[in-house]
Amino acid sequence: MTFPRIGISIGDPAGIGPEVTLRALFFSGALPPARYVLFGPRSFLEKEAAAFGLSTEIPSWKTDESCAGAGVYLRDLPGPREPVKKGEPGASAGRASFAWFEEAAAAARRGEMDALVTAPVAKVGWNLAGIPWRGHTEYLESFFPDAVMSFWSEKLTVALLSHHLPLRDALARVNRPALARLFRILRECPPARAEGPAFEILVAGLNPHAGEGGILGTEERDVIAPAVAEARAAGTPVRGPFPPDVVFRLALGRPEKIVAALYHDQGLIPFKMIAFETGINVTLGLPFIRTSPDHGTAFDIAGRTPADPASMTEALRRAARSASA
Repeated sequence: MTFPRIGISIGDPAGIGPEVTLRALFFSGALPPARYVLFGPRSFLEKEAAAFGLSTEIPSWKTDESCAGAGVYLRDLPGPREPVKKGEPGASAGRASFAWFEEAAAAARRGEMDALVTAPVAKVGWNLAGIPWRGHTEYLESFFPDAVMSFWSEKLTVALLSHHLPLRDALARVNRPALARLFRILRECPPARAEGPAFEILVAGLNPHAGEGGILGTEERDVIAPAVAEARAAGTPVRGPFPPDVVFRLALGRPEKIVAALYHDQGLIPFKMIAFETGINVTLGLPFIRTSPDHGTAFDIAGRTPADPASMTEALRRAARSASA
């Protein structure tokens, strides 16, 4: 049996990413058999593990038969250039987290990993380090223009028209070409939990009451509804726009439904209300599987309070199952 290769970037070293990664791998006891390959520095990970009582020797990752068995492996990489303090974002931590992610993503692009799982990074850290991308998805989008940010849970699935943008800029992205692109990608790469003849995209409106016929805004009438009609005519199973305060209820508990949200917080507020601990981020439109927990670096508790690995565990589980399918 060939076990799938799951590349894991360990996140910002000042945040909870390394901790939840190790806890998920060694303490969850619920992961499918796979080859889980950590991308990060051995010395840092050993110190991180010792802080919460984990003592284990992680074998080095090699591409030969010596690493054919299921288990946890390590691709040892250089650590931060300057000291990193837990709970404090900075350029050194940002630079290191990007370098580890870049190595893992490159391995996935080369076909050396079957899936990529990314622990949380700090956008402020990347910015301080001069990294030109706001986050993981934007970096992947520079290689794969069809990348779409989506969020999965047992109760709700959401895809975003745009992701990490100021609201003013996100509203400018609500246009017919962008909507057509989103509908096409969702049709071609539907979330695995939503596949099947009943799969349907439910589109959120932008304005209160979905514009109320143009009284409360014209985007629904002039942009969104025509884009939906055009996609339906091409065979895409899509309906809307629905009032934003109703559409999520229509998809709740319906795995065959996915909500197309028009900007980041429109989709993430209801999603995290429902699945904060167990929801995951899944990037659609890539030639490989990519998942991540749906939380951030949690600098406020990093190194102080034990972090809950539930979302990271689910991200690893979903990646391994999808890569084994």
